Amino acid sequence: MNLETWDWVIAVAAALIVGVAKAGIGGLGLLAAVLFTQILPAKTASGALLPLLCLGDLVGAALYRRHADWGHLGRLFPWTAVGVVAGYFLLERLTDLEARRLVGGIVLGMVALHLSRRRRERAEESFGAWFAPAVGILAGITTLVANAAGSLMAIYFLAMRLPKLDFVGTAAVFFLVLNLFKLPFMGGLGLITQESLKVNLLLAPAVLAGAWGGRAIVARIDQRAFENVALALSVVAAIRLLT
Repeated sequence: MNLETWDWVIAVAAALIVGVAKAGIGGLGLLAAVLFTQILPAKTASGALLPLLCLGDLVGAALYRRHADWGHLGRLFPWTAVGVVAGYFLLERLTDLEARRLVGGIVLGMVALHLSRRRRERAEESFGAWFAPAVGILAGITTLVANAAGSLMAIYFLAMRLPKLDFVGTAAVFFLVLNLFKLPFMGGLGLITQESLKVNLLLAPAVLAGAWGGRAIVARIDQRAFENVALALSVVAAIRLLT
């Protein structure tokens, strides 16, 4: 895995963003995935990014696990596991361009669903029993294809109207379990290699630095601004994947 100087600059920026995202600004995570696709083919980028996400998840879960809503975790994860298995078989058949466009389209669709929910008075009036299974399966597919489930889960947790810290804690534990679950699948596809792990070791300090900075940001941002940032970043990243 030969990276030029500018590639390293982008990789360090992506690692910092991973840390910030895992410390609480969930919608930011997709930007890290997009940055990695600028320096590596989409499938290779997905495998190279995963260990950094796992490191960020460990930090995030350590910081916020006491705020996790285990009811949402129990409803989502079985469906997400189904999506990961589906994504494993799908990834073998997709080209890099098809993978990017699939994820971008799904994220934009979920943003549209959330904005429609905002026009209603209660989340239950917008979404029925189908919502958690649908989001779980789509998140499982998109996380294996491009490590891009963060925006989907941000939209789900916003739709459930979780308070800021509950949002962050639930997402932290959810993604720790999910990304550890994904590791053998990505290894089986040959997307995690000795070379990519060496790059991960060099980028690990940037993830930790980003997590430290992200925690300070979460402590200062209010709930409505938090939601708007998560949605806006999801839209920007999705559009970038589609172009």
